[in-house]
Amino acid sequence: MSSFKLRFGLRAKLLLLSSFLFIIPWFGYQYVWEMEKYLRYGQEQTLVGTARALATALHERPNLFNNQASFLPSVEQGKDLYGYQLKEAIQLDGLIHDWPTKEHSQHYYGNDNILFSKSNNLDGNLAASLNFTASLGKYDKYLYLFFKVNDNHTIFRGANARSITHNDHMQLSFINNRGQFRRFIVSNKQAGWLSAFELIPSEQANKDTLIPQPMIQGHWLLTPTGYNIEMRIPLKAVGDKIAFAFNDVDEENGEVLSQIGSANPQSASTLGTILVPSPEIERIVNGMRHTNSSIWVVDHHHRVLASAGSLKTASGFWQSSKISEQPLISSKYWQQFKNSVLLPLYYKILTKPPTDFIDKLYDAQHLTGDHIVSALSGHAKSQWRLTTDQQALVLSAAYPIFINNNVKGAVIVEETTNGIRTLRNQALEKLFTIILAIMLLGALTFVFFASRITSRIRQLSSQAEQAIDEHGRIKSDIAISKTNDEIGDLSRSFARAIKRLQQYNHYLENMSARLSHELRTPIAVVKTSLENLSLQQNQASENLYIERAQTGINTLNEILSNMSEATRLEQMLVNTEKSAVDIIKLIQGCCQGYQHIYPKHHIELVTDNSLPDDCTITGSAEHIVQLLDKVVGNAVEFSEDNKVTVTVSLKGKYIVMQIINNGIHLPEQMLTSLFDSMVSIRPNKKQTQPHLGLGLYIARLICQFHLGEIRADNNYQPDGVTITISLPIAKQ
Repeated sequence: MSSFKLRFGLRAKLLLLSSFLFIIPWFGYQYVWEMEKYLRYGQEQTLVGTARALATALHERPNLFNNQASFLPSVEQGKDLYGYQLKEAIQLDGLIHDWPTKEHSQHYYGNDNILFSKSNNLDGNLAASLNFTASLGKYDKYLYLFFKVNDNHTIFRGANARSITHNDHMQLSFINNRGQFRRFIVSNKQAGWLSAFELIPSEQANKDTLIPQPMIQGHWLLTPTGYNIEMRIPLKAVGDKIAFAFNDVDEENGEVLSQIGSANPQSASTLGTILVPSPEIERIVNGMRHTNSSIWVVDHHHRVLASAGSLKTASGFWQSSKISEQPLISSKYWQQFKNSVLLPLYYKILTKPPTDFIDKLYDAQHLTGDHIVSALSGHAKSQWRLTTDQQALVLSAAYPIFINNNVKGAVIVEETTNGIRTLRNQALEKLFTIILAIMLLGALTFVFFASRITSRIRQLSSQAEQAIDEHGRIKSDIAISKTNDEIGDLSRSFARAIKRLQQYNHYLENMSARLSHELRTPIAVVKTSLENLSLQQNQASENLYIERAQTGINTLNEILSNMSEATRLEQMLVNTEKSAVDIIKLIQGCCQGYQHIYPKHHIELVTDNSLPDDCTITGSAEHIVQLLDKVVGNAVEFSEDNKVTVTVSLKGKYIVMQIINNGIHLPEQMLTSLFDSMVSIRPNKKQTQPHLGLGLYIARLICQFHLGEIRADNNYQPDGVTITISLPIAKQ
């Protein structure tokens, strides 16, 4: 089984070389990634600079932190409170639906927060009868408070009751911005708008004056498990200390059974602290909001003093410049093709920055992180982190705030890398589009160039093959190329070589005729002289030499006749008219004649029974007889058993004649060149008369004239040679 050999042509070689162009997009891709690293480094430095600039604006301004409980060494959960920054105004209806639902925005008060209990057995029953959750928030100029109270018996103040404390009620105390300690009681006769009273101390012991206080506004709402209280207080009336407590009464005009709260509201010294986002700090922070960053300011307890911006819009400082991507091609068809085909292909590799991600790392009240800890210890630090849903990469920078050489807080600035990723994607989209266009154009150019070169080389090869036939004869010229390149030079060289070969072949073809013409005259002179000499001389010995000379002259004359026979035949065939020839009768007649010509040999004719009665070809009967004479004579000469078989059959549209003799085989290398001119393989013992190897060559010329073919094959069992002649039959 022959192995398959892969053809590696010029087109394949050029395509292979052009494949190295794919290194260019790889280098471009790596370059863009390196640029992204530098952009991230630049973003990190810019973010640290933003945090430093804001911290510089807050340095050495103690008034911004004095009212924020920053003086405390530590804070106590439930006692030291934080007011969240609300995003919208709260409707005072006692419902919690417009409050933040995060768990960290509410604090639970139960047994751990009991301030007073009439029973000394604290076994959990008090928590079962009274507990509550509290939420604080700031919006605009008000401090909002929401309490969800669980009470198994809700007792309102009687319609005509003079006391406001012999029922379920709430106590609220704070120190205002002037340092004044103020106490309030919320005691309702029924569910609805709050009834708030301020307790004004009097000179008499345990005799406080009650004054209705309209600045405390809110709603008391009954619930299946107790009641809700929702209220608001103007921020200008609230300082940095506050406490609230709920008193439980289970009977009308009964005594207080227990009190649970954030701190003891009876004394200013026992109040807890409250921190609300500082308006002054917020004004400073809002001046930095144009940086498109998320900014936080915390005190040294990690509690948020002010915030601005949103992490979802903090995509990078270059976003503010609103980079507009100018399309390479403004055609709407190109844009449709790009959006529907190219971009989906690009984003098999690229990733779009998320527009909606979730980040719950930071509590709106309390911020944590290594960078914040480092900043509160006096060292600026930046860090990279992923959002809690692992969708976006966030860069955080923290810078300390110094007051009297002490760290009082820190500024935290955050941005995502969405801006960098967007910019990177835009750069890669342009890069991929340009490289794809270049690669496509380059590939088409290479293919066209390779096809053009291949076509020209194939055309030149085809012309060279058509110029010389299988027998080495020049049939046509090669068209001279006018292209001034190497292939054009090769074409012109081939044309000159073919022209020279044509001239040389023409010389060789006419040499026999010239030689025959030139030699006939001296041969005639010698022959005439010998004839005259034979008439004058009578001696026997001289007659012998004259006879030998005459034989040589005759042989030389026969050689010259044979040499000119092929040339004359070619010229005759050009002018010979074709006619209908009954090939079967012609073959039968020739075979009968051969039996008389070669009486020592048996010439056997075998015809196929499928032959029609009338089988004609179009050609020249005279030349077909000459063809059979040459082939049969050759077979008779090489036959070793004095037998030659001629078979005639019909195969398709061809009449096939086979002349078979038994004898020596032809050399394999001579089977294709046996019918060329001047080729003879006769051994010396077969040379009974001069041969120039033109017999089978003449036979081939006659076959070609009749649009047929002739070939030679070796036979086995018995050994011998078969000459096969195929001639097309005439159309019926």
